[in-house]
Amino acid sequence: MNAHEPWIAGALGDLDAAHLRRRLVVRPGAGGWVESGGRRLLNLASNDYLGLASHPHVIAEARRALETYGAGATAARLVCGHLPCHEELERRLAALKQCPAALVFASGFAANTGIVPALCGRDDHVFADRLVHASLLDGIRLSGATLHRFRHNDAGHLDDRLRKAPAKGRRLIVTESVFSMDGDLAPLADLADRADAHGAMLMVDEAHATGVYGPGGAGRSVELGLQGRVAVSMGTLSKALGSAGGFAAGTEMLRDWFLNRARSFIYSTGLPPAAVGAALGALDVLGREPEMGTELRRRATDFRKRLKDGGIDVGSGDSPIVPVPVGEPGRALALAARLETAGILAVAIRPPTVPPGTARLRLSLSLAHAPEDLSAAADAILAAMGTEM
Repeated sequence: MNAHEPWIAGALGDLDAAHLRRRLVVRPGAGGWVESGGRRLLNLASNDYLGLASHPHVIAEARRALETYGAGATAARLVCGHLPCHEELERRLAALKQCPAALVFASGFAANTGIVPALCGRDDHVFADRLVHASLLDGIRLSGATLHRFRHNDAGHLDDRLRKAPAKGRRLIVTESVFSMDGDLAPLADLADRADAHGAMLMVDEAHATGVYGPGGAGRSVELGLQGRVAVSMGTLSKALGSAGGFAAGTEMLRDWFLNRARSFIYSTGLPPAAVGAALGALDVLGREPEMGTELRRRATDFRKRLKDGGIDVGSGDSPIVPVPVGEPGRALALAARLETAGILAVAIRPPTVPPGTARLRLSLSLAHAPEDLSAAADAILAAMGTEM
């Protein structure tokens, strides 16, 4: 053991004792079904909402971009890594989001940690929903701006925080449109009203809404007609679009500003061509089948009802993210283990991803799951929860 490692060993032991240690598990393949120990498991842990990661057209477009441009962009895009496929993808993402322009980042995490510091600095103020993603909180910390957290989905509390904050500096409101752990929806129209009233910019993380909500998968900002009032619509390519990468959509001037000030864009190698090709292929499929998100949400509504009727509080709404609250990390791990024995992969979500005392299973539905698969899964979950109770 190296001289610096005893404290790490002790800290890892503490995580073990609290049921909070994480480990990587190799599972051959990905998608709606996975293998583990020679068994086939229904995968309720993936964010491949539309089942596009394994779609033949998406794979074909990834292969075509790989063969056309090679394995990597070879440099940051401002150096020599900006390829025609990057340009096409940004044009089509802007069209999807009904915005003048878009800029693609290496990941959703990179997008959020680049966008916020580009918009705010030490003399500025960021107002964030208490449950926003870790990448947004890290972006706020990097910016040096003063953080004001408002109660989850509480526009009135946001208004109070805005009124009491110092008038000096820029103001940015940050929320997710579909929250990643509970699948609930932000009151975007109310938040936009507060932003207008207080002269604040509004940034909406649409990572879990893109492809699932709005016309043709445009997201909730477009669904609600707010695209002209949302300063930045952020999204990912790694969830419903089945690829990898993140993006920001907004005005041409905003894109130009991010090109010059978003460090996670400036100093990162461009997205690999195969990932770009896959995202373009996914947009093709969405263009041909614009109701995919609507169908997924219909299945999610049925699945939620089955669990609710069985006595599980899975929250409201029609999001494909369905939380099964458990409470303590050890109980969440035990329930996940029972479900794996029953043929279902449902990963336990524990602190610090969620607040202490709110460990849960986060079930994530996909069009790769047939309705009969979801019906059987609901029965298995209810049976396992009955054992738990």
